[in-house]
Amino acid sequence: MENIELIPNNTLLTSTPEEGRQLAVKMARLIIKLTQPDEIERKKQRLLYAGDPIMLLQIGKIVAMEFATVAKANNYWIK
Repeated sequence: MENIELIPNNTLLTSTPEEGRQLAVKMARLIIKLTQPDEIERKKQRLLYAGDPIMLLQIGKIVAMEFATVAKANNYWIK
């Protein structure tokens, strides 16, 4: 299995909330890649969830949870 760096550049710190959101999306994608390392299988599964609104909402929840982690690390809510 490929060694996947789950926290890119080993930091949650970002310059802006927009960068933080992008990092959250990347982190969510990395956990999917770790969970299903077979690229062909991931592409097949993408066809299944791409047309399923419930699955798409679940993806949004995962990104939101990752963003909450990044936001806490950056004190976005305090500034």
